[in-house]
Amino acid sequence: YVRTLVEEVSIFYAFFFATYVVAVNFALFRIITALFLKDSMAAAAADAQVALAYKERQAQNLSTKMIRFFEATDTSGMGLLTREQFSTVMENPEVKEWFSLMDVEVSESAEFFDFLALGHDHVTIEDFVRSIPRLRGQARSQDMVAVLLSSNRMQQTLNGISDLLQHVNGIQVAGA
Repeated sequence: YVRTLVEEVSIFYAFFFATYVVAVNFALFRIITALFLKDSMAAAAADAQVALAYKERQAQNLSTKMIRFFEATDTSGMGLLTREQFSTVMENPEVKEWFSLMDVEVSESAEFFDFLALGHDHVTIEDFVRSIPRLRGQARSQDMVAVLLSSNRMQQTLNGISDLLQHVNGIQVAGA
């Protein structure tokens, strides 16, 4: 069809049809690319959902392992670990290895207990399950947790001193 138009009518039809062929080919390539991109995005979304489900299963497995560990170390059966129970358990190399496998580095059991106890003289199962995941990872994060705990203790001490000074000042003003 094009040949007769170009040879018998005008050569300018060749430019028109060449532009038409390039535009149609470009449009077809864009459509094919869009279809591939759509399939790739759908696969990536499925991968993200699979990864999220995997992370949730890992978190659930970690919680289950921590609960089992806590129940095994709670010799009193009261749902509490005292500092003495914890220190005794932490002397066991298998326990240190278990924490290491959980990606929790335990260098000082006293600091570790203080972090888990959240200022109390015992660790509850809820505190244990909530705190261990915060300690997972590199030692830098554990060091930051220790600094945070120490900072909180200092803040409490300073608040106590401040209250005491306010009380003393109140006595002096009333006695003057």
